[in-house]
Amino acid sequence: MSDEIVFYFNPRSRAQMAHWMLEEVGAPYRIVPVDLQKREQKSPTFLALNPMGKLPTITWRGVVVTETAAIIAFLADAFPKAGLAPALDDPLRGAYYRWLFFAAGCIEPAVVDKMFERPAPPRPEALGYGRYEDVVATLKEAVRASPHLLGARFSAADVYVGAEIYWARMIGAPGFKDEPVFERYVARLAERPAYQRSIAEDAKAQR
Repeated sequence: MSDEIVFYFNPRSRAQMAHWMLEEVGAPYRIVPVDLQKREQKSPTFLALNPMGKLPTITWRGVVVTETAAIIAFLADAFPKAGLAPALDDPLRGAYYRWLFFAAGCIEPAVVDKMFERPAPPRPEALGYGRYEDVVATLKEAVRASPHLLGARFSAADVYVGAEIYWARMIGAPGFKDEPVFERYVARLAERPAYQRSIAEDAKAQR
């Protein structure tokens, strides 16, 4: 069985986040382009892999992994030599999980709701993330405190959270675009060679 990761990819999708993570772990992977304009993500072949018809999707050793947070966490554990996740018995593992799933459960839905101007429910606590302002404030404090989410140590949580912050700034989400704390954080991440390689490849794919 091949150890090559098969990566279903379109540069204009959340697959950019998984692309950066693949470069960080340094494992061999093969890109399978998925044309969103031709709706190849809804083809019977692709839906057999991911019934949601979404990117990113990867396969490795006969296993299909979908959902950005799951792919990032999976790759960090599958390739431990990259040092992108604390060990299971390391107390930092808790903080690592916290920020990975904060990105999936709070940052993205909060920013999407704000972007589409979805009306807030009568009780904000009915939303998984509560109030948008609380999400921004919590994240701001997290990246202000230290160079990375786990202190001095870069981890896969920074890949996901950093990509979400970059996206929120790019679309002009309130509290993100003109915030120096977030600007400094993403600037540090942008210096990573793996990030630069993934961005360069993404740019080529968009031509």
